[in-house]
Amino acid sequence: MRDYRDEYADARVVITGACGIFGTWIAEAFAAAGARLLLTDARAEPLGALAGRLGATAVAADLTDDGQLAALTAAIGDAWESPDVLVNNAGRYPRTPLTDTGPADVRRILDVNVVAPFELTRQVTALMIKAGVAGRVVNISSGAAVRPGAGGSVYAASKAAIETLTRSIALEVARHGIRVNAVQPGFAPGSEVSALTDRHITSMLARIPLGRTSGPHDAAAAVLWVCSSDASFVTGTTIAVDGGRTAGDFTAGGTR
Repeated sequence: MRDYRDEYADARVVITGACGIFGTWIAEAFAAAGARLLLTDARAEPLGALAGRLGATAVAADLTDDGQLAALTAAIGDAWESPDVLVNNAGRYPRTPLTDTGPADVRRILDVNVVAPFELTRQVTALMIKAGVAGRVVNISSGAAVRPGAGGSVYAASKAAIETLTRSIALEVARHGIRVNAVQPGFAPGSEVSALTDRHITSMLARIPLGRTSGPHDAAAAVLWVCSSDASFVTGTTIAVDGGRTAGDFTAGGTR
């Protein structure tokens, strides 16, 4: 990964869902570049351990609770007036058949995957506008937004929604110099998404054209790049960092 210390020294970065595998990797990348981090997650104990290791501020919060979400925004404003970067990484990925999914399940998924990032983005961009900060927002999406799978219909819909929100919010805040983009990480064994059998991991690996799963630097490098001055003319788009997985089915022609 490129050395971003000239870009992010003392930059103020907020990352939600920081204890997840992608949240941790993104936090580690920003910390290595010298950024100041405010990390949040609903799991207080692992959050405290991660924040301690990275020298970050930890604010435990359930993003589906309006009061805790408002308290998180207040903590961000108290710490910095405004952040430079917001990474909406927190997400929920239940895998259940359609017939076993009820309205309450749908609401739980959408509350975490759509409502929370929308509301936090709304509140944080207000801080950025007030402080005159040309901030950056990155929404962590998924290849499921464009290639949904059986048993994950609501999750796929939530990620399609967050990509549409990415585009529409980018249009609205562009006049303030704020850029909003999304990143689709690839399949990463060890994440909650892929805490599955070796057989499943092998099956997924066979569907990735570049022949490997996602590692610690892949999605993190894309997030750092899209927030950097090198990407100053990039907004309202989604970057897939998935080894070609969402490009199409490369096994159909017998290539692999």
